[in-house]
Amino acid sequence: MAISALSFLSDRKRPIVVAVILFIVLSSLFLLFNPTPSALPFFSSPSSHLSSSDTSIPVSSNASAPEAPTSVASNGVSSSSTTADPVPVSADASPPVTGTAVASDEVGDSTTDPPRPDATADPGDAAADVPQPDHGTSPAAAEESGSAGNNETAAGVSAERDAEGQGGGAVEEPVELPSWELCEVGKGVVAADYIPCLDNVKAIKALKSLRHMEHRERHCPKPRPRCLVPLPERYRRPVPWPRSRDMIWYNNVPHPKLVEYKRDQNWVRKSGNYFVFPGGGTQFKNGVTAYIRFIEQILPNIDWGIHTRTVLDVGCGVASFGGYLLDRNVITMSFAPKDEHEAQIQFALERGIPAFLAVIGTQKLPFPDNSFDVIHCARCRVHWYADGGKPLLELNRVLRPGGYYIWSATPVYRKEQRDKDDWNAMIALTKSICWRTVVRSRDINKIGVVIYQKPTSNSCYLKRKNNEPPLCSESDRSRSPWYTPLDSCLFPAVSSSGGGNSWPISWPERLNMKHSTSSKNSSIQFSQEKIDSDANHWKDLISEVYLNEFAVNWSSVRNVMDMNAGFGGFAASLIRQPLWVMNVVPFDQPDTLPIIFNRGLIGVYHDWCESFNTYPRTYDLLHMSYLLGSLTERCHITEVAAEIDRILRPGRWFVLQDTIEVIRKMDPVLRSLHYKTTIIKQQFLVATKGFWRPANTGPHS
Repeated sequence: MAISALSFLSDRKRPIVVAVILFIVLSSLFLLFNPTPSALPFFSSPSSHLSSSDTSIPVSSNASAPEAPTSVASNGVSSSSTTADPVPVSADASPPVTGTAVASDEVGDSTTDPPRPDATADPGDAAADVPQPDHGTSPAAAEESGSAGNNETAAGVSAERDAEGQGGGAVEEPVELPSWELCEVGKGVVAADYIPCLDNVKAIKALKSLRHMEHRERHCPKPRPRCLVPLPERYRRPVPWPRSRDMIWYNNVPHPKLVEYKRDQNWVRKSGNYFVFPGGGTQFKNGVTAYIRFIEQILPNIDWGIHTRTVLDVGCGVASFGGYLLDRNVITMSFAPKDEHEAQIQFALERGIPAFLAVIGTQKLPFPDNSFDVIHCARCRVHWYADGGKPLLELNRVLRPGGYYIWSATPVYRKEQRDKDDWNAMIALTKSICWRTVVRSRDINKIGVVIYQKPTSNSCYLKRKNNEPPLCSESDRSRSPWYTPLDSCLFPAVSSSGGGNSWPISWPERLNMKHSTSSKNSSIQFSQEKIDSDANHWKDLISEVYLNEFAVNWSSVRNVMDMNAGFGGFAASLIRQPLWVMNVVPFDQPDTLPIIFNRGLIGVYHDWCESFNTYPRTYDLLHMSYLLGSLTERCHITEVAAEIDRILRPGRWFVLQDTIEVIRKMDPVLRSLHYKTTIIKQQFLVATKGFWRPANTGPHS
């Protein structure tokens, strides 16, 4: 009868119509017995290509936090004999995408080199490639895209995913999502460069003294910020490494004053749409490469990249010294205070060079004792002998026994009375702390350098006629340097326990060296077995999951911040990638930072309920492993998300490894920021930041 009903059709069209009817009938029967949309191939998850249960390492479906160095959770992953299927992300989970956002995401990921800086560019040549910020979407567009709106709750998202068979379990406690606004900043603060703990204008104005650079120290605002930092006008994705060492986009760091300040010192110059860095410096008359060679000539034992691996560069300028030492396999922590010279640290980070905002004022640097192989200062304008020598005592604290202090400054080679007075004060101070003068020399431009060496034993301290400065006690040594006043005492080269002060083996073998069983700033014991297990774990996880299954373009990643670094296994597993990692050890977690430095890596202490000492948009990838749950017991998840957004570059990635419950709390918050999110293996949240900014109408400096 059905065939006869089609008799009006031509013989040519009848088979086509019959095939369509059969397809509809069969599809209806299939859905009747298996109603899950993903059962049909054309309903597959857009993220299904990101993960494969056949090739991944075993991951527990419960994804509980692993055993930590102590009872406090740290970097790690639990495993079982079964492999959990990846958690598909429904189409509803994607953030709203507007025309401007799409244009932004398509800009700048190319690894092709930018035009040569020596050919002056047309001022308008970058206009077509400049991603303009997305200032929000219409409600209709947001509804169509399925973005987590400002009134949506985490419970609603969790329930939606559970209904699709993506995790199960109880619905989480609702978390009200924020209504994002741009940050209101103080007078004289550039909104696009806002660093909450360094730009607290109200707190700085209330300071009773600025004598010791107190205004450059941390003064975190309360309540904690829950706002977003705007993008600079015409911001675009950075020039890729290694070209970025020598040139960056002008509009990303639009601060031309440094060009004028250092016009005669060859730090930086402007060329068309670029800032160009010729490799000069105040003390580098023939360029930084010649300066590095000169140091090696007068001190062959420095053996860059083999005997010397970690360097602290004080008052680093635009960090050309550290940038060129990367060619020698030396990793340098360059630091300077904010705005002593306009945006110098921002220039350094935009170039792709490790750098950090800090000052030797009244508080200790956020590094453990005996950390750096070499400390360098080229005209860093620090009065080392001030306040009884406290600034130099702080360098002595973080310098490894047997390590070198390289000082290139006018008192070393000029004969004016002020320089002579400074030099005599340094002679007395270095002698009192038992530093040995290894060499004092001048280069072909008559620029003088003196190199001191810290002792490897306590014998000199015990032979001093005057116990000044006095030796610190063991209780002084046990204090964390986080928000701790500078010491007026001298730390012995070797503690009473006697361990952990021998020079590390050569690089790169040092990365996998055996370690001391205890931290200098803690009584916590770390077994070698636990450290080795952590290293093997990260090696497998990075190679099998991170580099293969995440939607991360690793070739465009220049710098990474590991927000809960543990033993540094994550960074060590990425050592063959052309990037560097800032290892952050939260101040309330087990003190593993001395082990990280012993491995030839760099890092700092920090509290993630506060802003980090870096400019906005300075990291390509932020990584957090099993920290968010305990962190949000002290501060709100919105505050953490706002800081992540401040640090992360547009178009780059945030990776969260945690339990599925914690991931479900963070996912809608990130999607309210218009991040594109993907959940993998019920254990990883991979989020991509876009160029969206809220459309504020209030005043901003």
